[in-house]
Amino acid sequence: MTTITKNKAIDLFLENNPNFSTFENLRKSGLEFLEMKGLPHLKEEEYKFTQISKKIEQNVSSFKSAIKTELTAENVKSNLFEGFDGDVVVFNNGHFDAELSSISAQNYSFLKLSETQPDLLGQIAKNEKDPFAALNSLTFEDGVHISVEKGKKVEKPIFLIHFNKANEGQIINSRILIEIAENAEVTFIENTVSLDEEVYFSNAVVEVKVNQNAHGYYYRLQNENRKAISANNFATDIHRDATFTSVATQLQGDMLRNNLTLNLLDSGCVGNMYGLYLLNGKTHVDNHTNVDHTKPHCDSNELYKGILADSSRGVFNGKIFVRQDAQKTNAFQQNNNILMSEDAIVNTKPQLEIWADDVKCSHGCTTGQLDEEALFYLQARGIGKEHAKGLLLYAFAGEVFEHIAYEPFKEYCIQLVQERLGSSF
Repeated sequence: MTTITKNKAIDLFLENNPNFSTFENLRKSGLEFLEMKGLPHLKEEEYKFTQISKKIEQNVSSFKSAIKTELTAENVKSNLFEGFDGDVVVFNNGHFDAELSSISAQNYSFLKLSETQPDLLGQIAKNEKDPFAALNSLTFEDGVHISVEKGKKVEKPIFLIHFNKANEGQIINSRILIEIAENAEVTFIENTVSLDEEVYFSNAVVEVKVNQNAHGYYYRLQNENRKAISANNFATDIHRDATFTSVATQLQGDMLRNNLTLNLLDSGCVGNMYGLYLLNGKTHVDNHTNVDHTKPHCDSNELYKGILADSSRGVFNGKIFVRQDAQKTNAFQQNNNILMSEDAIVNTKPQLEIWADDVKCSHGCTTGQLDEEALFYLQARGIGKEHAKGLLLYAFAGEVFEHIAYEPFKEYCIQLVQERLGSSF
């Protein structure tokens, strides 16, 4: 595949990755968008604080897609948190690994994307919405399609676990399509594990369709190695009387960019997104969220919190759109940050665009240091300064975890956060 593009990295991608014959329409539209736009640069408003294209060009030396690496059942077992009981879907450098997965498919069906209808892809996470979604469409090989049956509840969570390691190529592409049928319910947990400390670039797309009166819960953990570069596009369509809740915990990486979109497409639906980024070193995390209210009588709740130490950097850009037909909307958005170092930086921009007149909407952000009065109060009662700091920071962060309904995973995230607060802050 040879073409003229607007970005050196795009040319390298095209030179090193074959033109796969499957998903032809999706790949064609992805290529057309990239030919026109290229990868993002700092002059683009959406990426002005996150130089991910430059980071890729400077750090990624092999633009081939990574093949499967050596992976064992012990790798999987050692990364299951205490108390977990459910199905496990394993991805090896972005490739579904059937041998190491354990899939009961009780009340849901499981297929490779190559075994399903190709036109289902790209309908929610659209290529034209983000260059990295288009790049994934162009370069991914295959993925998985999980479809929950009508009226069924998947009693145990489905654990999506990604194992990443540069192997004859540093580009890792994964693609997941989830459909939750009418009156169904399911919980997903996603974790990414770095198998070594070497650089790689992962580019993932997840599309979720939540049908009428269905309920979906999606909990994500990002705790990769300190050289990992990651772009993630996660888009959800939510239909009448349905509920979708996302909770994201971000702890480590080199540069992580997360695009999360909730489309509220009919009356009575609810979209929730909660996140915690707890950063140290030089980790850079950029969360861009979009909530689109298109119909009346819908609710959305968004709370992202950040604790940043050392030379870490956080970016939060949250957009809420309330369309003209979306009367009786109730939308809440808040971003709060604590800076633990003079070198830590956060750029936050909550946005609210309203075209309807009968709504309740609020948004805001705060950035500051620990409350000195509260710290003094605890110390005056015999609590050591470092322990008092940890208590205050955990009290600040813990509100996010209240929205994780699956207790074993909640306890696991709390443990990771407590360890980080106790050792690094």
